[in-house]
Amino acid sequence: MNDQALSLFITTEHPCGYYDDRNSANLIPDPQRSMNAWLYARLVSNGFRRSGDFVYRPHCPTCQLCVPCRIDVKHFKPNRNQRRCLKRNQDLTTHIKDARFTEEYLDLYQRYMADRHNEGSMASPQADDFKNFLLCEWSQSVFIESRLNGKLFSVTVADFLNVGPSAVYTFFEPAESKRSLGTFAIMQQIWLARVYQLEHMYLGYWIKNHPKMNYKSYFNSLELFMDNSWTGKSGY
Repeated sequence: MNDQALSLFITTEHPCGYYDDRNSANLIPDPQRSMNAWLYARLVSNGFRRSGDFVYRPHCPTCQLCVPCRIDVKHFKPNRNQRRCLKRNQDLTTHIKDARFTEEYLDLYQRYMADRHNEGSMASPQADDFKNFLLCEWSQSVFIESRLNGKLFSVTVADFLNVGPSAVYTFFEPAESKRSLGTFAIMQQIWLARVYQLEHMYLGYWIKNHPKMNYKSYFNSLELFMDNSWTGKSGY
């Protein structure tokens, strides 16, 4: 990365969130350097992402399975299941909102976490957990919300960057699993990138053959950040 005097540091090891028998560590930008949307966009294009204000890239001592990934928006073509997902959700209305906290968002977030993450550090989130994880003072973040007859069905948190949208998190109505709202959220961000003529949509990290990451493999034109450069997923 060609940023002026940007030092990077490695954190101490901590338990891995994906494998119980492993420890993980992160590569982070200099905490003394003020973060802003421009610098963060440069970092995202080099495989970083954020959790709240914390910007990081996995840099584990014995494992390199977490691979940054993005979608080449221009060449992406939805497969049959993704087209069905769009059709299934055409009754929803979608609005782009400034990133913010509301009790309505928190209620949906809590119910989603109770269904998907009822154990561990993400279980039973409160208002501060929501804010510390999803909101960020220096990032140009948006909430893409979808509703049916006024009822909130899903919220996608994305950073709107000059290199393309960067997915932060999506939470949705647990009772509506047949709608494939996670897939729908990615399709919404691809659409947003196309509207603003941005080349990529950044999907965070992908782990080959991991059940929590398999859904990312279903999106064609997926690119991986390996050996400090982006390459097509084919052959990995």
